[in-house]
Amino acid sequence: MLIQLTYPKRRKSKHLGLISLLSLLLITGFQLSFKRGNTAKEVSKTVFPVMGEASSGELSLLTYNVAGLPQIISSAETDRAVSIQEIGRQMNKFDLVNAQEDFNYNRQLYAKNTHPYRTENMGGVPFGDGLSTLSKYPILKTERIAWEDCSGSDCLTPKGFSYHRVQLAKEVFIDVYNVHATAQDNPSAVLARRKNLLQLAEYIKEKSAGEAILIMGDFNAHYAFSEDNLHDFQKETAVQDSWVMVQNKGIHPALLPDFKAIHALQVTEECESIDKIYFRDSEKLRFSPSSYKIEHELFSNEEGKPLSDHCAISLKMAWVLNEQ
Repeated sequence: MLIQLTYPKRRKSKHLGLISLLSLLLITGFQLSFKRGNTAKEVSKTVFPVMGEASSGELSLLTYNVAGLPQIISSAETDRAVSIQEIGRQMNKFDLVNAQEDFNYNRQLYAKNTHPYRTENMGGVPFGDGLSTLSKYPILKTERIAWEDCSGSDCLTPKGFSYHRVQLAKEVFIDVYNVHATAQDNPSAVLARRKNLLQLAEYIKEKSAGEAILIMGDFNAHYAFSEDNLHDFQKETAVQDSWVMVQNKGIHPALLPDFKAIHALQVTEECESIDKIYFRDSEKLRFSPSSYKIEHELFSNEEGKPLSDHCAISLKMAWVLNEQ
């Protein structure tokens, strides 16, 4: 079931030159003419199942930048259509998934995917934001918000974040955010990314006041990079970083004056990734993260090549209702 209710990178080497952009628009035009005829209708809330009561549970989470730009300009090494179809199949192993850069191969991503609740794709570049959420739990609301500030090739799409209200059980709800912040480290991109996180923080304060939240996505930012404002973002939203808690003993990486990011595919559980999973408790619900993992093996092909140009990040997250 596909859901679409409302519509109101840093450290990547790919830049769209004029020739690439023209090729991209030509490719996109042909693909969108096909895909637009296959988009799902808005789903009425009446089709959602009646949820049973529960006071606790466990979620398996995944965030993954799937590198869904057209093959001609993709920096991923493997065939995009084949790889993204396999990505969609492997995503079945997780309860709640946020995908970024789901642009021109959404049909393949969903082809062998069995999540009963999946957001409707906006289309390929330059029309889509690349954000898709797949869930085993009902998605009751969806909103997409484009960044007010962008830089370079990131301005070619309505890149931003999405908001979802997800129901875990009867009278148990969480707010889920899917994020893809501005890429690159030049002054214009850095400033745009800082403003991206400020915009997201303001939206969370207004939309999710008092609610338990999950934020998963490609932040294109590091704690160790002095120009990024992840610390400020955490302070404004009161969220906690699952990697910091589970893998780094609660310690944030120190600022490094000569910081240089490693390639997104070289991250391990022992180092910070630009792909992050944040969470926040509420008065009603408490989260407990565990089993943070870089899913190298699960999202590689038979030759051992990664299916995307990012690593997939998974997390097990227990939840429990606080005694009232």
